[in-house]
Amino acid sequence: MPPKDSIANTFLVSIVLCVVCSLLVSGAAVALKPMQESNKLLDRQRNIIEAASLAEDSKSLSGKEIKELFESRVETKMVDLSTGEYLEDDVAYDSRKAAKDAKQNTPIQGEFDIGLANREKKTRVYLVRDSAGAIEKIVLPVYGMGLWSTLHGYVALDGDLRTITGLTYYEHAETPGLGGEVENPSWKSKFVGKQVWTEGESAIDDNLRVGVAKAAPAPENAKYMVDGLSGATITSRGVDSMLKYWFSNQGFGPFLKQLASQQGAAADGKTNS
Repeated sequence: MPPKDSIANTFLVSIVLCVVCSLLVSGAAVALKPMQESNKLLDRQRNIIEAASLAEDSKSLSGKEIKELFESRVETKMVDLSTGEYLEDDVAYDSRKAAKDAKQNTPIQGEFDIGLANREKKTRVYLVRDSAGAIEKIVLPVYGMGLWSTLHGYVALDGDLRTITGLTYYEHAETPGLGGEVENPSWKSKFVGKQVWTEGESAIDDNLRVGVAKAAPAPENAKYMVDGLSGATITSRGVDSMLKYWFSNQGFGPFLKQLASQQGAAADGKTNS
């Protein structure tokens, strides 16, 4: 047997330690995966509730309260983005992975550049229903590049399918105090009540008006745009492009037209008011 301080013995001890540690880490990862998945689902539900303004302070709600509120008010649907039609949901489906899979993605095209090459072909949307079962709001997942990172969030529309009722970002790596202000409640609240398309006109790409101005929006754009983040021009531009893209015919446009038709609204998406 080699001496305790020999090179061979040192390597043997190192290998044994590596194997033991690897087994412990792997075992912990497997054991904790259900809890991690549960926390991810809870976080998604919390952010959807926040975007839809279903609670005054979603962060103060317990996990049980979040789950109960979500299940009682929100219906999850899988949507084909190219046609706007509903698809059968798959609980294992991951839209982020799909966006990177050549078999499940499609190129991002059109005039609105969100800084990414591809998006998923299908994704989930969230229908918020009132006590009578009618659609009160819809919550749509949105994402696009800022300055340093991809911003992931949700935008909520009123039942008229034209008026923003909430916007939240739950993941990004923008500069704190600058682009990171996309999380600032006072800035996010400015989007509430903004119109996506020119008021009274069809919901087509040529009429898209929602977005972020370079500074304060001009009076004629006040119904549609918010002022940009101070010192964060590129992040502001990213939010602007992101909203336009996802509301365009390349994003959720076909779905919103389908939904308007199902609700008995005008097929071209004109306001019902």
